[in-house]
Amino acid sequence: MNTQKQIQLENIAETDFEIFALLKQRYSPRVFKNEKLKSGHIKQLFEAVRWAASSNNLQPWRFIYAEKGSEAFQNIFDCLSDFNKSWANNAPLLMLAAYKEKNNDGKDNFHALHDLGLGLGAMTMQAQYNGIGLHHMAGVDWKKAHNVFNVPEGYHVSTAIAAGYYGGELDALPPDLQEQEANKRVRKPQSDFVFEGTWKEG
Repeated sequence: MNTQKQIQLENIAETDFEIFALLKQRYSPRVFKNEKLKSGHIKQLFEAVRWAASSNNLQPWRFIYAEKGSEAFQNIFDCLSDFNKSWANNAPLLMLAAYKEKNNDGKDNFHALHDLGLGLGAMTMQAQYNGIGLHHMAGVDWKKAHNVFNVPEGYHVSTAIAAGYYGGELDALPPDLQEQEANKRVRKPQSDFVFEGTWKEG
């Protein structure tokens, strides 16, 4: 196996403290193995979301997914930002993630986006367990997505997600993205965002 391809399989974080192995291994690839996702694995991704925590068990998340080669895949792709279009066609599956904006009593659900995030976190760990990389994308034209997919009023598309098995070839990316893909993963230290007893930032 060449070094470039191995990076796609073993881009493991160097953590300051030991954490669960799947969390260390997780990252957001822009290249994927040229292989369709198994239908059972797709079901497992959404089953993980189904059992994620949500406020009052409202489960406000909604998803549209499509496999490469389908009209729906192209429709999702067309809703992406130009930057994401430069690599997302490498994915065998694309999806849109949305949430229901109001509770069943008609009041705004302040926690709906938080709950969607919890669901996507659960999906991400299930994906990692199955050898699937997810790349969550903020660069999506949600208004266009609403029109194309007839999303009813009261729901909001927040992100798009590219999914595929790890193991893609870096040559599938433009040179600048090849460099980004191979870079060492870095994160802010805990001291930048964790404060004991009182707010200490700045």
